Amino acid sequence: MTLSEQVSKRFRELEAQGLAIPVKHAARGEGNDTVDPETFQRWASSAMHLLSSVFGEESPHYRNFASAYGKFRGYAYDVPPARGVFLAAKSDYDGGFLFSLQTAISGEIFGDFVSAAKRALHEGQKDVAAVLACAALEDALKRLAQTQGLVIDAKDMTSIINALKSEGLLSGPQKSLVDVMPRIRNAAMHAEWTSITPQDVGSVVGYVEQFLLTKFT
Repeated sequence: MTLSEQVSKRFRELEAQGLAIPVKHAARGEGNDTVDPETFQRWASSAMHLLSSVFGEESPHYRNFASAYGKFRGYAYDVPPARGVFLAAKSDYDGGFLFSLQTAISGEIFGDFVSAAKRALHEGQKDVAAVLACAALEDALKRLAQTQGLVIDAKDMTSIINALKSEGLLSGPQKSLVDVMPRIRNAAMHAEWTSITPQDVGSVVGYVEQFLLTKFT
C-alpha cells in the first residue's frame, strides 16, 4: 500500500468514527443533547494529527478544525462544525487538490533552476550549469515519486528512476533518455568536470524542460 493509499484509508476510518459519535438525547425541557467527551476527544485528536501531517498546521483545514475543537463544551451541536471541516479536508485530499498545488509550486521552482542553468551554459559556465540542471532534475524526480506515494528515502537517482518506470510514470522518449542522466549527475556532484561536455549539460537542460512540461503543469 502506497503512502497516498494509507492516508486515504485513514481519512475514511476517521470519517466513519466522526459520524458514529453517539449522541445522548436530553429529556424534553431538560437542556441540550450531549456527546461523550472522551469519545469526541479521541476522535478529534486523531483528526488533528492527520490534518497536521497532511496539510500542515498553517493550513486553513487545520486551523479551522482547531478552532472548532476549542469551542467544544460537550454538546451535540459542537460536533458538526469540527466534522464539517474534517470532511472538507478529506474531499480536497481525495480530489487531488493537495498534490496538484504541490506540483504547480514545484514546477515554478524547478523552472527557475533551469533558467539559471541555461544562462550559465550560454555564458560558458558549463560546470555551474551542470550542477544546477542536475539538481533540478533529481529533485523533480523525487517530487514526482513522492506525489505518487512512492517510498524513495535515501535512494539514488537510478533507483528513483527505476521506481518511476515500474509505475509507468516514465514512458516513451522520456524512458530511454533518462537512463543517461545518472552518469551526468554523478559526474557533476563529484566535480568530475572533464567527464562532462557542454552537450551533456544541454541534454540535461532539455530533458528537464520537457519533464516539467509533461509532469509539473
